[in-house]
Amino acid sequence: MFLVFNKQKIYTYVVSAVMVLFLFCAASTFNKENKNSIETSSTASKLLPIYNVQTDEKKVAFTMNCAWNADDIDSILETLKNNNTKITFFMVGDWIDKFPEEVKKINEEGHEIASHSNTHPHVNNLSYEENIKQLEESNKKIENITGNKTNIYRAPYGEYNNTVIKAAQDNGYYCIQWSLDTLDYTGLTGEEMWNRLDGKIKSGDIILSHNGTKHTADSLDMLIKNIKSKGLEIVPISKLIYKDGYKINNNGTQVQTNNE
Repeated sequence: MFLVFNKQKIYTYVVSAVMVLFLFCAASTFNKENKNSIETSSTASKLLPIYNVQTDEKKVAFTMNCAWNADDIDSILETLKNNNTKITFFMVGDWIDKFPEEVKKINEEGHEIASHSNTHPHVNNLSYEENIKQLEESNKKIENITGNKTNIYRAPYGEYNNTVIKAAQDNGYYCIQWSLDTLDYTGLTGEEMWNRLDGKIKSGDIILSHNGTKHTADSLDMLIKNIKSKGLEIVPISKLIYKDGYKINNNGTQVQTNNE
């Protein structure tokens, strides 16, 4: 009896242990699958701006943010004119208020003027409605001076989240980031800026620069000539991006889809 009792007891323990192990494995598998599902869903739902464009055409966009002073605008415009080059100027509304004559000059030279928000806030901290207000107010200032509205937008500080991008997209704006950064605002020399681009620049890239920095104006001629020596044409954003029939992949590359 003693032996039988122990066998039954051992059998019961074994069965219980197997059941516990089975339940543990099942729970771990479920959690892993559930976690993967959540991560996949989260990744799929993340909205992205346009970092660059997939294109067979040998062209890149050169962009310049305007948020500080305007001391170098005349020099920049002269260099662009001498190189027969048009670019996109992303302007903050406050900058437009301070330098309306410079805005007029840029527009009269045939360059593209786009929104860089109204007051250059941290837009990730703003609501959907507040983001729309930043866009609308900056666009009104651009239109008042140039007579034209813009549908091109770059968020301040390169910040974005789904709220920022949705506010822009819902109101007909293309959100633009960049794939190459000159880091001119850090005081780099022209040679140092070019070293950041050389060997990396390719068709479809979007280059970031700023006016009001130490060396942007005196380096611009060299940068333009070096870019063109690669066989690349420099164009404004609107001449690079696709306006419809596109998707933005996980790398932020705008890809044309209407031929698929």
